[in-house]
Amino acid sequence: MVYKKIDSADVAVLQQICGGEYVKAGDAINEDFSHDELSGIHVFPEVLVEPANTEQVSAIMRYAHQQNIPVTPRGQGTGLVGGSVAVNGGIMLSLCRMNRIVELDPSTMTLTVEPGVLLMDIYKYVEPLGLFYPADPGEKSATIGGNINTNAGGMRAVKYGVTRDYVRGLEVVLADGSILMLNGKNAKNSSGYSLKDLVIGSEGTLAIVTKAILKLIPLPTRVVSLLVPFPDLSTAIRAVPEVARLKAMPTSIEFMEKQVIIAAEEYLGKKFPDKSADAFLLLTFDGNQKEAIEAAYTEAAETCLAAGAIDAFIADTLERRDAIWTARGAFLEAIKASTTEMDECDVVVPRDRIAAFVEYTRELQNELKVRIRSFGHAGDGNMHIYVLRDDLDEKTWQSILAQAFERLYQRARQYGGQVSGEHGIGFAKKSYLAESLGETTIGLMRGIKHVFDPKNILNPDKIC
Repeated sequence: MVYKKIDSADVAVLQQICGGEYVKAGDAINEDFSHDELSGIHVFPEVLVEPANTEQVSAIMRYAHQQNIPVTPRGQGTGLVGGSVAVNGGIMLSLCRMNRIVELDPSTMTLTVEPGVLLMDIYKYVEPLGLFYPADPGEKSATIGGNINTNAGGMRAVKYGVTRDYVRGLEVVLADGSILMLNGKNAKNSSGYSLKDLVIGSEGTLAIVTKAILKLIPLPTRVVSLLVPFPDLSTAIRAVPEVARLKAMPTSIEFMEKQVIIAAEEYLGKKFPDKSADAFLLLTFDGNQKEAIEAAYTEAAETCLAAGAIDAFIADTLERRDAIWTARGAFLEAIKASTTEMDECDVVVPRDRIAAFVEYTRELQNELKVRIRSFGHAGDGNMHIYVLRDDLDEKTWQSILAQAFERLYQRARQYGGQVSGEHGIGFAKKSYLAESLGETTIGLMRGIKHVFDPKNILNPDKIC
């Protein structure tokens, strides 16, 4: 696809729309906007634009559509697959200025927000009011728009689900600048195709989210975590299906290895409550009845012990929970700080294949002679597998990385899994998605993209 290159006339039009201080071109664009958190893809946009409202987004898209200029929407840039990198140059549309909490509606239990609102600010806003936004991706400084675009999951997905389950409605701007409201505050809807759900997880390739109506629920008053050490990771993972079958579903079931915990300790400068074992499960239970929660975590502890756990430690105070979850939240940054470069395989497999998949990563580590670290959401089969470069030269690193990823994704396909559980496809994982889904499914996805964006200007060359 040949796109128009940005010139001074284009910059002048964009300045008229948003104001001069919110339009930057060329060397005025900060290096942060050339990449995301991990993908290794570095491309500068030709112009960075920071709109303040839906109308400005609409005007920008109308102009881009007329002039055939590619547009890459972006939030905080915390993605891991190059989804918010302007690989074709053009306009980067930073939505961080659109960060208002528009309305809390207690009658419908909904919160209306702009896309630039940070996830952590949503929690801070609703929880003092006794309300709860359950979606819980690890990166709390991400924007809600980014969460919606990747259908982010996180630690509480076992019990509560993912971002899609808490989006009631979306205001979006289409590629030609049209403004559209997809659903609204309705609790249910069976009126034709669910275009809202197509946009969720589309990584900005179908439309630009300018407002979101989020579903809230009552805030649980009690939360207890259970830290369970195991002699090895295989034993820990094999306990997960037993825990998942209990009557009281845990809020989260996370797995972690000793090496990752040590990396987090070094990164944070704080001690983890226990690192005597080689592997751990971290379970959380929430609710409003003390007796019910106690019964739930007691049954889970007994189940883990019967499955080979060494012990079970209860974290029923805020201080103990924070010590554990602060470390868990730092795993990605800690692993990154321990090496020169890394890349992530964000696979998801059926829960009963997690143990076999993790064991395969150990085999691969020995065979390719490269460090591989992992942690993840054992409760829903979503694993974060990191291949670490350390002191490998560039040619060797690229060769080993390609082999590792090809083998990991191939094994995930064999187990009935998929390429990404929550981080999306972006630019980095396109080829692996095509191999996983096949020509017919990719063709359908491209057809949907063409209907929404016939000129292919919205975040082109992403996903499919």
